[in-house]
Amino acid sequence: MTRPYDIAAFRALIGPIKCEDNPVLVKQKSRDFYWYSPVLKRQLEPVTADLVVTPQDERQVATILAAAHELAIPVTARGGGTGNYGQAMPLDGGVLLNLIEMNRILAIAPGRVVCEPGALLADIDKAAAASGQELRMFPSTRATASIGGFIAGGSGGVGSITWGGLRDFGNVLRLRVMTMEASPRTLELTGADLHKAVHAYGTNGIITEVEMPLTAAYDWVDVIVGFDSFDAAAAYGLALGEQDGILKKLVTVIAAPAPARYFLRHRSIIPEGKSVVLAMVAPHALDAFEAFTRPVKGAELLFVSSRAPRETLAGLPPNYELAWNHTTLRALRVDPKITYLQVRYPEDGGLAMIRRIHERFGDEAVGHLEIIRFNGRIGFAGLPLVRFTTEERLQALIDEHEAMGAMVFNPHRYTLEEGGMKQTDATQLAFKRDTDPQGLLNPGKMIAWADPDFDYASGQNFLFPGLEARALAAQS
Repeated sequence: MTRPYDIAAFRALIGPIKCEDNPVLVKQKSRDFYWYSPVLKRQLEPVTADLVVTPQDERQVATILAAAHELAIPVTARGGGTGNYGQAMPLDGGVLLNLIEMNRILAIAPGRVVCEPGALLADIDKAAAASGQELRMFPSTRATASIGGFIAGGSGGVGSITWGGLRDFGNVLRLRVMTMEASPRTLELTGADLHKAVHAYGTNGIITEVEMPLTAAYDWVDVIVGFDSFDAAAAYGLALGEQDGILKKLVTVIAAPAPARYFLRHRSIIPEGKSVVLAMVAPHALDAFEAFTRPVKGAELLFVSSRAPRETLAGLPPNYELAWNHTTLRALRVDPKITYLQVRYPEDGGLAMIRRIHERFGDEAVGHLEIIRFNGRIGFAGLPLVRFTTEERLQALIDEHEAMGAMVFNPHRYTLEEGGMKQTDATQLAFKRDTDPQGLLNPGKMIAWADPDFDYASGQNFLFPGLEARALAAQS
């Protein structure tokens, strides 16, 4: 059985700071989109915090962390709750630190924005638009995702075709992070030090302020190009990605039958049997885009948002809400047996490997590619739509992908390491030892802290003891 926490003493220590203890609401705030994975849905279903605490400013965050430290209560930070791997789910219960009301946009200047972690990405872009600017990148959950959650739990997204990923130098400018100690410290991270906290799931510090780069804003034009084969669509998507003179924010390739089957509002636009390339193109680049596309054999321009009748546009989601993890979401709404993988294909020979994998698995793993920039080179990330049968078959699919030379970042694991690194991030671990000496921040997500002797090569998945204890308690 998991030990009980002295929540009454904690509330006495934090005074009037906003709290929620209604079990239904606490459980609701203790969840993200973990249910994309049938494996995580089984493992994480019992997870819930003991209390949700919603600070309004950095001073209140310090009060919360000091009180929890004194009473040895775990603290798990949460933003918009749009993650997919249980990043912000409190495996060991305790306090759910809800940062969504720390949402002030503090400054906008040429090329940068300073804001609190709970600011929604859509609100940041709205505020930056007054100066003709926007964020370089955002996830497909832009409308509801917070900037702090994106940095702590995400890796890239819409805009990565031009700018790369969040961990690339320059895509986060500065973070203000608070430690979990008797007297919490605030640390300013810049440059290489940012890697200590970016994509660390809040395991080694609480982000209280963010400085991000901005770029020129555009009224992006959504375009959809259809092809009779996935191979042709993938080859065109890669070639479009390599056209640096055509300014774009998104290039996504999705194999038939998924577009016509799952993009319900686009059924009048996308015919059955078509594989598609979705793109977001700057208005001034549209002529160049069409000049590039027109001679491509088999390419059919199905949709250009800037030319579509108003009645056609009504109710249509933007292209970015058909891409990245929204592709999986739209498939799940039609077919609850769908899940997904996250795959990295090699920069050299990627097209040939994608063809082999797609031929090998067919409708069991329908192709979905995001064209993004890796270290200055254009390449493929994959989020294939997988028809789930059993956990054993899912693991076999992962093993077969890796045997064919693809790298799988496993979205059916809740730890930092098992998601793809398969090794300890020594920088993040060393930072945690300094910032969270009792291991109270989001316990269970960093294997290297919870079990330093874990064998990543064993093929076994890590099960956090606190999660197992709480699951048994929920069953009794």
